[in-house]
Amino acid sequence: MFKRILCGLAAIGMIAGSTQLLPAQDAPKSIKVGYVISLSGPQAAGALLTSVPNYRLWADEVNKAGGIMLKKYGKRIPIEVTEVDDRSNNEDMVRLVERLMTVDKMDIVLSPWGTGPNLQVLPVFNKHGYPHIMGTAATEQIDKLAPKFDNAFWMLGKPSEGVKALVDMLNDMRKKGQIKETVALFSVQHPFGAEFLAPAKAALAANNYKIVYETTYPLGSPDLSAQIKAAKAADPDIMIAFSYPPDTFMLTEQALANDFNPKVKYLAVGAAFPNYKGKFGDKINGFFGLGAWDPNGPGVQDWVKRHKDVNKGQEPDRWASSNTYAGLQMLQQAIERVGEIDNKKIIAELRTGTFKTILGDVKLENNQLTKLWWVGQYQGGEYKGVAPSNLPGAVAPQVK
Repeated sequence: MFKRILCGLAAIGMIAGSTQLLPAQDAPKSIKVGYVISLSGPQAAGALLTSVPNYRLWADEVNKAGGIMLKKYGKRIPIEVTEVDDRSNNEDMVRLVERLMTVDKMDIVLSPWGTGPNLQVLPVFNKHGYPHIMGTAATEQIDKLAPKFDNAFWMLGKPSEGVKALVDMLNDMRKKGQIKETVALFSVQHPFGAEFLAPAKAALAANNYKIVYETTYPLGSPDLSAQIKAAKAADPDIMIAFSYPPDTFMLTEQALANDFNPKVKYLAVGAAFPNYKGKFGDKINGFFGLGAWDPNGPGVQDWVKRHKDVNKGQEPDRWASSNTYAGLQMLQQAIERVGEIDNKKIIAELRTGTFKTILGDVKLENNQLTKLWWVGQYQGGEYKGVAPSNLPGAVAPQVK
């Protein structure tokens, strides 16, 4: 089950011109970094698209640069990575994370993929005092959890914020006469769907939208054509689906096959994936999705190139990948400012510092990233950020 990855340790030496503050033998040979994540099983598709490629990219970049600079030793120290497959079993994941911390004595432990796994492992990171930077967890509980778990850092925000950005966008379209207020509402029977459905129904009702069709469906449903046909019969102007892979793909396929063409088609997790665009091509121009990015943000295109180089041509997704990578940038900058592997000090720096990332300058508020994308749209073959509209790089949504 344990797969050890040594990232070029033999080829890495002390950077030229550095000054040693302590004898070389007192410096560690490596910084031990570990993570437990779904390399197989139903959660693997998301993990292998978003978290794992960025973890591997970061490790490659750090070691090509000679390692992480630790001022305590006056030199760069390479990282040694331990990658563990939890086989999409969250109970095993929690146990294996604790093993990394207590038995393998990892210096740094990175987070698993997804909201559910990260919520389950919160107490373990907190108990052992490790920084817990989550690039793939969105929950309404953040305000309640942040004071209790002050070592946890949330890079995706709260579902109610995502719902607000979506409904604000719809309100603007309705005010311009581009859409009417009729909605078909889909939701997967999964904690993710539940987290978004409740605030969405409240926000839609408060803003006088009319839900003309509503359905929930089990995760892994083999066929959603009946639901799409029923939604089409209700003739909504807006389709909102709080969907999870692979049903995001299935709903899109069924909508196209049944000529279901509401003016706004919004789907959730998976819409920002490069294989979503790869499967449907120009057919999804105009489709909206959960999360987004600014393709022209600071260093983004160079990051995409490096991501492809390290991950055999695989592109990052257009949402949580950039937030995950930004979290790694923050972690490295915090470590280098502290100058040693002291997790208590690293946590304090993450809580208070400002960091240069591909998302721009980031300073967390109450351990949360608060300026983030919630709605994207495929325009001209690229997935672009449209909401919140006040973010740098935002483009206007297009309605047919």
